[in-house]
Amino acid sequence: MKGKPWQKHYDTGVPTTLQPYPNKTLLDIVSETVQQRPDHPALFFKGRQLSYKQIEKLSDTFASSLVDLGVKKGDRIALLLANCPQFIITQMGVWKAGCIAVPINPVYSERELEHALNECGAEIAVVMTSSYDKVKKVQHKTDLHCLITTNIKEYLPIMLRILFTFFKEKKGGHRIVLGDGAIWLRALLHQYDKHSRPDISVKPEDPALIIFTGGTTGTPKGALGTHASLVMTSIQLHTWFGVLLKDWDDIIMLAMPLFHMYGNLGILGTGLVGHNPLVLVPDPRDIGDIIFTINKVRPAFIPAVPTLLNTLLNHPEVKSGSIDFKSVKLCISAAAPLMSETKKNFEELTHGRVVEAYGLTESMLAAVITPLQGTYKNGSVGIPLPDVDVRVVDVNTDKGNLPAGEVGEIVVSAPQLMQGYWQRPAETAETIRGGWLYTGDIGYLDEDGYIFIVDRKKDVIKPSGFQVWPREVEEVIASHPAVIEVGVAGIPDERQGEAVKAWIVLRKDYTVSIDEIRNYCRENLTAYKVPKYVELCDSLPKSMVGKVLRRELVSESLKSKS
Repeated sequence: MKGKPWQKHYDTGVPTTLQPYPNKTLLDIVSETVQQRPDHPALFFKGRQLSYKQIEKLSDTFASSLVDLGVKKGDRIALLLANCPQFIITQMGVWKAGCIAVPINPVYSERELEHALNECGAEIAVVMTSSYDKVKKVQHKTDLHCLITTNIKEYLPIMLRILFTFFKEKKGGHRIVLGDGAIWLRALLHQYDKHSRPDISVKPEDPALIIFTGGTTGTPKGALGTHASLVMTSIQLHTWFGVLLKDWDDIIMLAMPLFHMYGNLGILGTGLVGHNPLVLVPDPRDIGDIIFTINKVRPAFIPAVPTLLNTLLNHPEVKSGSIDFKSVKLCISAAAPLMSETKKNFEELTHGRVVEAYGLTESMLAAVITPLQGTYKNGSVGIPLPDVDVRVVDVNTDKGNLPAGEVGEIVVSAPQLMQGYWQRPAETAETIRGGWLYTGDIGYLDEDGYIFIVDRKKDVIKPSGFQVWPREVEEVIASHPAVIEVGVAGIPDERQGEAVKAWIVLRKDYTVSIDEIRNYCRENLTAYKVPKYVELCDSLPKSMVGKVLRRELVSESLKSKS
């Protein structure tokens, strides 16, 4: 396909290029906001409000404490936190200390956590109290020598903090006793309260963020992005959404996890560039909290995944009409396919616009999004943002620029692509070739440049928008003494969009229940990776070289349902 036909479908006011991008970082943008409106709200959290001036000061203080702890420019600092003010304060502080922030899923199993920490080589981690014991158990297997610990209650309003202390803290595993090498975050912030920001130069070309992704081998890898990359993506998204959203005033709901690129860059970065207040939701699975937040704070923008939209639509309070969604101007659905019925029903509920998006961690979220006011094509994830180029190449040869409608591998070019996988040059060279990111996703472009995803070359499974790699789940299940063979793949699911399913062959004379298999998985895997469906089989289909044919398993499963 020649040219960029999608540019004809840009909304009015959206330019085809945003170059040259400003020579600044997100830290610079926040500092400019403080100079313009220091008391403007940056964050809402459970009824508590923090201004841009407060966030700036607290992150300055944290950066000063890190330098005093001996960090050097380029060190990696792991962040194992829920969506709370501490996440944004410490991430900004890490940057101001010249270090690289490494958000890690706080509900990782010990095995997953050990791998992530060793992969990035972090020596310091900021840890939520609920994750502290788990991190301590693997600490001796990593380079960690300091755990900076924080409690979710620290930025709650006073009455909620009291209620949490008496009724939820101990029960939820938040009440802990610190061991050697651990410090309270609040103590550091108090101790260094009079200190100013360290005199450390932070330039756009400096590394800023490592977010974990995965590949065909199932081994999570850290995608490294620079400060410039974060600014580019944030400006692209802010420009696209600016068709409907108003800078400074419109509130953005941040329920997507900040350890994921969607939440950390797609939402946080966009909000910072637009000076928009962000309302933090610690647990996106707590639908009651999300509904309360929407009704109380009245966000204009709800970034989500299809599962969340479906759950909201089917919630009794929403169905009864008792929740007011009139403030919602825009909702973006990403990370999993959006059903047309879900889009239609949510737009009828909110009278706002629902659009779909597609992006990757490796692209630093260089994205494809539906026009906000233009044509929506059912089944399409949209068109490339300004300065993002997409083409389709032959799956077997990786060459060519396939014509409209012809299926191949989707490749992406953009100025903000990742620098590479952290300390994995071979994998980086395989993924980025000639300035093009080979996504591993199979799809096509139509004559207007709209992109349609039809398959996943890497076999990645996306339950509720999360990423699950089959081999990782297979290795865990295969380690069970009763299992001789296993295959794992994704199957369509009404609630999750796509669900993890495992097909298992047991050893002779062994008996094990499906519940036992699931419980075994829960001990070794994050919850969203645990198979929702398990089927015990006599044998599994295999290739000539003995490889389990996952697609045949899925095909047979779908046939049995039809």
